[in-house]
Amino acid sequence: MQELFKKILTSRVYEAATETPLDEANELSKRYSNRILLKREDQQPVFSFKIRGAYNKIAHLDEQDRNKGVIAASAGNHAQGVAFAARRLSIRAVIVMPETTPKIKVDAVKRYGGEVVLAGNNYSEAAAHAEELASKSGMVPIHPFDDELVIAGQGTIGDELLRQNPGRLDAVFIPVGGGGLISGIAHYIKTLRPEIKIIGVEPQDSNAMGASLKAGKRVSLDSVGIFADGVAVRKVGKLTYELCKRHIDQIITVTTDELCSGVKEVYQATRSIVEPAGGLAMTGLIKYIRETECKGQTFIAVNSGANMNFDRLRYVAERTLIGEKQEALFAVTIPEKPGSLKRFCTDLVGKRNITEFNYRLSSRNQAHIFVGISIRNEDERFHFASLLSEAGYNNIDITDNDLAKTHVRYMVGGKSESVSNERLFRFWFPETPGALTRFLEATRGNHNISLFHYRAQGGDFGRVLIGLECPEGRDGVLEEKLDALGFRYKEETDNPVYKIFL
Repeated sequence: MQELFKKILTSRVYEAATETPLDEANELSKRYSNRILLKREDQQPVFSFKIRGAYNKIAHLDEQDRNKGVIAASAGNHAQGVAFAARRLSIRAVIVMPETTPKIKVDAVKRYGGEVVLAGNNYSEAAAHAEELASKSGMVPIHPFDDELVIAGQGTIGDELLRQNPGRLDAVFIPVGGGGLISGIAHYIKTLRPEIKIIGVEPQDSNAMGASLKAGKRVSLDSVGIFADGVAVRKVGKLTYELCKRHIDQIITVTTDELCSGVKEVYQATRSIVEPAGGLAMTGLIKYIRETECKGQTFIAVNSGANMNFDRLRYVAERTLIGEKQEALFAVTIPEKPGSLKRFCTDLVGKRNITEFNYRLSSRNQAHIFVGISIRNEDERFHFASLLSEAGYNNIDITDNDLAKTHVRYMVGGKSESVSNERLFRFWFPETPGALTRFLEATRGNHNISLFHYRAQGGDFGRVLIGLECPEGRDGVLEEKLDALGFRYKEETDNPVYKIFL
C-alpha cells in the first residue's frame, strides 16, 4: 500500500496531462442545499482522465520495452489516451478496436498517431486479438485499469482534489467501470484523510464492481449495458477489486433515465456536454442527496470525460424528464364512445401538461392511449394512477418499461389480424454494415419477420425491435439460431405494452 502511494506521488502524468480545475456548481449547490463541486477531467487533452494512467504507464517503460512499442484493446477513451501518450514519447502504438467501432472513434485514435487494427464484433474479441498480436510481436500491452502504474496515474486526481479543496470535504463521487479511476483516487484520499467517504457510481446494467463487492469475490456479468460504454466492463481487475474492497464506502447504482438527467445537470452547471460515463458521478451525487436528505455538506463529483457522440444527445434529451422524476408514462384503455377522449383529457389530465399522446382504436368498444404527463415528483405519478383506476380506466404505469420508452412510443399502431404465432424480441445490433444481413441469414427458414423497428441513438449498438412469426411455437429452435448469431437479445412477447399497442 505504501508503494502504491509512492507511485502516485512520483507519477509522471504532468508531462502530458494537465491539472484540471475544480469548479463550483453554484446553482446546483443552492438547489440541493449542499456545496457541490465538479472535477473537470473533461478538460484533459483527450477529453478524459485516461491520459493520466496511460501516460504514466508508458513513460515508465525502459528503453528496451519502448523500442518494442505498445498495444492496447479499446473502443473508447483508453485508446485515445494510449495513442496520445505514445506519440508524445515517440513510441509506436497499435490499438485494436472492434469492427463495430464508430468511425468517429477510429478517426480520433488515428489523429493522435495510433495504428488502428479492427478485429471482432465486441471488446472481448478485440482484446483476445490484441493478446495474440502482443505475443507474436513482443509489443507491450497497456491494460486500461488493472495495472499499478495506470492506477497511480489516475490517483493523481486524488492529490489534486485535496490540494484544491483543503477544507471540509464529506464525500467524493467517482464513476466505476473496471475500477482503475476509483482505486487510485480512493487510495490516495483514504491514506491521508480516511474520514472522507469514497462513493462509487455504476449503471444498474453494468455493476461489475458492486456485484463483486457484494459477492465477496470478482464476478463476471453475463452482459453489460451499452449506454454508458465508458464503464461497460464485465469483470473488474484483481488489483482494483482489492483496493475497492479496502477503500470504498458505498456503491450507488443509477438507471439510464437517471443518468440522462445527470448529463443534463452537468450541462446546466458548466455548459459542457459530458459522455454518459462522465455524468455518472453527478447522477450518483444527486441521488445520494435525495435519498439521505442531507444538507450543508461538501461533495465532489469527478467528471471523467466528454467524448460524447453528438447523435446521442437526442436520446439523452428524450429520457431526461423521466430521470428527473418529472414525467410519467401510462397505457390507458378508454371506452370508444363520443366524449370519452374529452373526458379523459378534461377530468383526469386537467391542468397537467401532456408530454406525449398516442391514440389507437382497438375495437368498436375501446381504444388504447399511450400518454405522457408532466409531474413534480413520484407521489404525483402514483396519485394519477389512482385517479385513473377510480374513474374506471384500465391502466398500466409504463414509466419504467424500457420496451415502451425505446420502441413502442414511436410505433403505436395495433396488431395485424394477418399475423399469427408472433414472438417479439429486442436486439442490440452492432452499428456496422451487414448487421441486418447477418441476422436475416441466421434466422432464415420458417421465421417470417412481422414487425421491425430501429431508431438511431448514436451509440456503438443500435436498438432493434423485431416480431417473428413462429409456426412451430416455442420449440427452442429459434433461440438456438439467435444464440449462435451472437447478438444480445431479450424476448418481450409477454410484455403488457406489446399486448396493448402492437
